[in-house]
Amino acid sequence: MTKTSKTVLFQGDSITDGNWGRDNDLNHIHGHGYVYLIAAELGFELAENQPQFINRGISGNRVSDLYARWNEDAISLRPDLISMLVGVNDAGRIIEGSPSGATDRFEKAYRNILEETKEVLPQTGLVLCEPFVLKTGATVQNWDKWRQRLDEYSLIVRQLAQEYVTLFVPLQEAFDHAAKRAGAEYWIWDGIHPTTAGHQLISREWLRVVQNSPLAIR
Repeated sequence: MTKTSKTVLFQGDSITDGNWGRDNDLNHIHGHGYVYLIAAELGFELAENQPQFINRGISGNRVSDLYARWNEDAISLRPDLISMLVGVNDAGRIIEGSPSGATDRFEKAYRNILEETKEVLPQTGLVLCEPFVLKTGATVQNWDKWRQRLDEYSLIVRQLAQEYVTLFVPLQEAFDHAAKRAGAEYWIWDGIHPTTAGHQLISREWLRVVQNSPLAIR
């Protein structure tokens, strides 16, 4: 890394996780999803500045799980930019009636993360990605509940992005339009987890928003 290197941290659940390697093998540290695609694109284009990309997504995480490990997996890394994509597990636990979904902590935990990050890392940029689902696979049953809950979370994330002056990456509408091209299962094979094409969609939307903003990685 050089003195001008920027560090970008990606946080979230299995969609971000992408089975990233928990060791020093550089072939696998970014996983095999949208984080890898963004790191590949910007790493190539900005090679002279050697940006660093860190994946700390963990499969199954809810927003409250992110907050529980925020010191170790975010604050201590002191990144220049933090990107978050989370929400589908919060919704799933509630819809399936899991004990861990007895109360909806999505907004409260999300707000705690933003408050603490703004306080401790005031110079760190924040990117909030919209959670999404499509009607196929696991979401066909209780589809109305899935879409209603995710639409509510999307509105919350939009409002938090405005309140805390962060970037917002819209994804649900992009997936809705994409599903008209090739079917929902082509983009999100089980209604929750994107395919390779779905991860490319996320990557493109992320780069479109971030790289055309004051927080662009240079």
